[in-house]
Amino acid sequence: MLKSFSLGLLILIILGMGPLMSLKSSEEVVVNPREKQWVDSVMLTLTPEQRIGQLFMVAAYSNKNEKHYREIDELVSRYGIGGVMFMQGGPMRQAKLTNRYQSQAKVPLLVAMDAEWGLDMRLDSSMHFARQMTLGAMDEDRYIYLMGREIALKMKRLGVNVSFSPVLDVNVNAANPVIGSRSFGESKEEVTRRGISYIKGLQDHGIIAVAKHFPGHGDTDSDSHLSLPVVPHNLKRLTEIELYPFKKSFEAGVMGVMVAHLFVPSIDSTRNVATTLSKPLVTGLLQEKMKYKGLIFTDALNMKGVSNYHKPGEVDLKALLAGNDVLLFPEDVPTAIIKIKEAIAAGTLTQEEVDRHVAKILHAKYWAGLNNYKPISLENLQEEVDRPVSAVLQEQLYEHAVTVVQNKDDLLPFRYLDTLSIASVAIGVTEHNSFQRTLSSYAPINQFSISDRFAPDSSFTRIIPQLKDNDVVVVSIHNMNLTPAKDFGIGIGTRAFIKYLQERTDKKVVVVVMGNAYSLKFFGESQWLVCGYEDNVVSQSLVPQVLFGARAAKGKLPITASAKYKAGTGVATASLNRLKRGVPESVGMDSDVLKQIDNIALEAIAYAATPGCQVLVVKDGTVVFDKAYGYYTYDKAKPVTRNTVYDIASITKVASTLQAIMFLKDQGKLDLDAQVSTYLPELKGTNKEGLVLRDVLTHQAGLLAGIPAWQNTVKSSKTRQTFYASTQTDLYPNEVVPGMYSLKTVSDSLWAWTIKSRMLPRSKTGKGYDYKYSDLDFYVLKHVAEKLLNQPLDEFMEQNFYSPLGLSTMTYKPLQKYPDDLIAPTEDDNYFRHHMLRGTVHDQGAAILGGVAGHAGLFSNANDLATLLQMNLQNGNYGGYRYFNSDVVTEFSKRQSNNSRRGLGWDKPEPDGNGPTSDLAPQSTFGHTGFTGTGAWVDPENKLIYIFLSNRVFPDAGNNKLVKYNIRTRIHDVVYKAMIPKT
Repeated sequence: MLKSFSLGLLILIILGMGPLMSLKSSEEVVVNPREKQWVDSVMLTLTPEQRIGQLFMVAAYSNKNEKHYREIDELVSRYGIGGVMFMQGGPMRQAKLTNRYQSQAKVPLLVAMDAEWGLDMRLDSSMHFARQMTLGAMDEDRYIYLMGREIALKMKRLGVNVSFSPVLDVNVNAANPVIGSRSFGESKEEVTRRGISYIKGLQDHGIIAVAKHFPGHGDTDSDSHLSLPVVPHNLKRLTEIELYPFKKSFEAGVMGVMVAHLFVPSIDSTRNVATTLSKPLVTGLLQEKMKYKGLIFTDALNMKGVSNYHKPGEVDLKALLAGNDVLLFPEDVPTAIIKIKEAIAAGTLTQEEVDRHVAKILHAKYWAGLNNYKPISLENLQEEVDRPVSAVLQEQLYEHAVTVVQNKDDLLPFRYLDTLSIASVAIGVTEHNSFQRTLSSYAPINQFSISDRFAPDSSFTRIIPQLKDNDVVVVSIHNMNLTPAKDFGIGIGTRAFIKYLQERTDKKVVVVVMGNAYSLKFFGESQWLVCGYEDNVVSQSLVPQVLFGARAAKGKLPITASAKYKAGTGVATASLNRLKRGVPESVGMDSDVLKQIDNIALEAIAYAATPGCQVLVVKDGTVVFDKAYGYYTYDKAKPVTRNTVYDIASITKVASTLQAIMFLKDQGKLDLDAQVSTYLPELKGTNKEGLVLRDVLTHQAGLLAGIPAWQNTVKSSKTRQTFYASTQTDLYPNEVVPGMYSLKTVSDSLWAWTIKSRMLPRSKTGKGYDYKYSDLDFYVLKHVAEKLLNQPLDEFMEQNFYSPLGLSTMTYKPLQKYPDDLIAPTEDDNYFRHHMLRGTVHDQGAAILGGVAGHAGLFSNANDLATLLQMNLQNGNYGGYRYFNSDVVTEFSKRQSNNSRRGLGWDKPEPDGNGPTSDLAPQSTFGHTGFTGTGAWVDPENKLIYIFLSNRVFPDAGNNKLVKYNIRTRIHDVVYKAMIPKT
C-alpha cells in the first residue's frame, strides 16, 4: 500500500512526527529534496490558469450517465481541476471512472470520499462499519484505529487519497439535526481521543484524514445543508469546548481540516457570512492563532449555508480569499476561474497567494503517492475491497458498543432458561428478521413483529393477550430515523404499548433501542433498557447475543439522553459462555474455503443423496457457519431452513442416554467397572449377568447388534392386533405413527426379548468380547439410567439438560410440541407402519416404544445439537451453569482400548483413517453418526464442532448415496482445510 512513499517520509509518519505539508509555499516546507523537486517541477509546468484549476475538487458520481462523465472529463482536461470527490455509485464503476479521469489529468487528481462509517456512506456493495456515536460507546479506542485502517485500505485499493473524516464536533445539543450520531459524543476529551485514533488509523495507512466541521458544528439546531446555523458562543467557550478536539488533532498531525458553514458572530459578525468565507476565522483563527499548517478544505460550496447568499463563482472566490486551500463541490468551475482571475487582475488576490495554496495541494499529492501514479488494477477489485477480515472488525465494533442502560436485579443476561418464558415483539421490521432469528437460537421465543412503526393501536393491542404466558417480553425498536424533530421515528403507539406492558402487566419488559441513543429519553420508566445504536444485520445479531450472555455488555452512553440517562451510563454484564455467532475470520477460519461446503451440499441434493440438509460449524465457541440447503422432499415443495427439525437417529445415544450416564458418573452414582446386574437385578441368572458397564459403553459386551423386536410384534395378524390399535387408549398409549398405537406393556416385552437374546461368541483370545457396534448396549444403558434416576429418560433430559440449555427443538416425540411442517419427513414406510414418517421416529425399535428409546428417538435442528455439544466441549460449563462438576466428558471421550476406535459411548476417528470423520480430525475428536443421514463431531483440540443433519432415508432407507459420495466426511474435510493458513 505504501510502496510509493519515500522511506524517510514513511519513518517520520510512523514515528508520529506528523504530516509533511506545505506551510506557505514549497520553499518554506521542511520536506525531503525529492518531494520539493517534484512539487517545484510540477508548478513550473502549470500556467497561472492551470494553477487556479488545481484549487477545485468537484463532485463526481459513478451512478450517473455518460453526460455527467463527459462534464467531469471536460473539467479535468480543459480546466485542470485538482481533484474529485466521489459521491454515490459503486466500487467497480468508481474505479473505472477514476482511471478515466486520471488518464486525462495533467497532474494526477487528488481523489476524495466522504466515508465516515465506511465506503457504504457513498457506495453500494460496500461495508458499513459504524457511526461515530456507536464508536463513542465503545470501551476500547483501538478498534477505532483499526476501523480507520480498514477504511484506508479499501480507499487505497479504489485509488482514493482523502477521507473527509473524522467528525470532531462535540455534540452537546440533543436537538442537533445534522451531527447527532455522526459525533463521538458530548465529552470533548472522548471526542478528541477517539478522533485521533481514527485519524492515525487513516494516515498510518496512506489516507489523508480531514477533521471536520471546524470550528465545531455540535451545538447547532439547524442544518447547514439547508440554512446557515448560528453558534452564539464567545471565543472562551469555543476554545474550551468546540475548538479543543481540533487543536489536539492539529498537534497529533491531522493533514486536513474542513471548515463548516456556520455563523459565529464572536469571530466574524459580518451579516450572512459563513465561517467558510470568513477571513477572520480561516486565516485569523485557524492559521494564525491556532497555527494550523495543513490542507484546508471548504465544506461543499453548493450547500445552502453559503449558496443562499452568494452566486456560484462568487462564493468560490470568497472562500479562497478567506484562506481555504481546496474549494470543494463548486457549482460552476469556469465562472469561478474567471472570478479568481479578475480578482488577481484587480489586486484583491495575488498569484503568489494562489501558488501557495497550489503548493500545499501538490505536497498532499506527493504524500499520497501521486508523484508515482499508477492506474487502478480492476482485477479482483471487488474481492479485495470486500476483505473478509473487515467483517471481524465490524463485529467487534458493535460488540464493544452495545450498552445495557438499565438492568434491575441483574436480569440480563438471561440465565435460567428453564424458568423463563420469553416473548419478542420486534417493531419496525418484518418477521424472519436477524434480531429474532438470533434470539431464537438461544431459547424458545414467542415471536411477534409489527412492521409499521406508526401502526394503529389495534396492531399492538392484538398482541397483548398472546403475551399472557410469557415472563419476559423483549420489545425491540427498529428502522428508526436520525431526526430529533421526528422523535427518531418512534411512534406514539410504540411508546404507549411499552408503557402499558410496564404498568399494566406483570411482565419484565426489556426495551431494546436499535438506533440513536438520544431516543432513550422516551423510556425513562424502563427497568431493563438496552441500546444497540444502529440497526443492521450485524447489530441485530450481536444485541441478542448480549441479552443471552454469549457476549458481555461493555458499552457506555456517549451522550446524555435525559436527566436519568447521562453520558457514561452503562451496566457491564458478564459472558455466560453460550455460543456466539460470528464470521469465520474472527476465529481464524477462511470464509472463502468454507464456501466449498455449498458445492458439496448441493452436489448431494443434485445426486439425490438427500433432498436437503443443514450444516453447522462452531469454532472457539462461535458459530461460524450455519446453513440450510434443499427441500424437505424431492418435490421441492418446502425448503429446508435452519429451524427445520430432523430425526437424528443414533446421535440419540450420545445426545440423550450418554448424557444421563455421564451425569450419574459425575454424581458418583455409577461405577463404570461394576457389573450391570449391580444396578439391574433382573439380569442376574441370565447370560447378561456378567455385563460390565465399561464394556457396554464401548460396544465390547458381547451384545448382538440388534434384535427383530418390531418383527416380533407383527408375526401374524393376531400378534399385530395384540400389540397395536388404531385408536389411542390407556391400554394403547404409545403413538407409533398417527393411527397406530402400541400396547402399554410393549416396553416390558422388548426388555424381556433383550434379556433373552443370545450373546456373541467370545473373543478368540478368550478375554472378553470383540468390538461389535450394537443398539442393545443403549437399550441396557437406558434401563440403568432410568433405574438410578428414578425417572423416565426423556423427562430427565428435558428437565436437566434440554430446557435449561434453552434448546427449542431437541426433544423426543416432537409432534406433541411442534407442527409437523417444522419436521423433515424421513422414510415412506411401506413394510411396517405403512405411513409417511414425519415426526415419529424412524427406528422401528424406538417406534414401538412410542418414540423414546436409548438408542434412537431424539429430534433436533443443528443449532440445538451444537449447543448441547458445546456444553460437552466445555465439560458441562455453559450458560452460567455447571451440568457436570468434573471433567467427565473428557474421561468418556477418550479411546478406551486397542480393540476399537470407541470411547465410552462416543464414537471416534479410526486411528488409520477411513473412519466416520475427516482424516484431518485429531484422535481426540468424539461424536456420532446416525442412520437417517446425520453426523455430529467435537474436536476438543481445535475447539471445533461440525454437524450435518439430513433425511437421506427419504423416501427409501435403501438410499446409500450419502455414504457412496462421502458427503459428510468431505464437508468435514473442508472444515479443517478452512483452518489451514494460506501460504
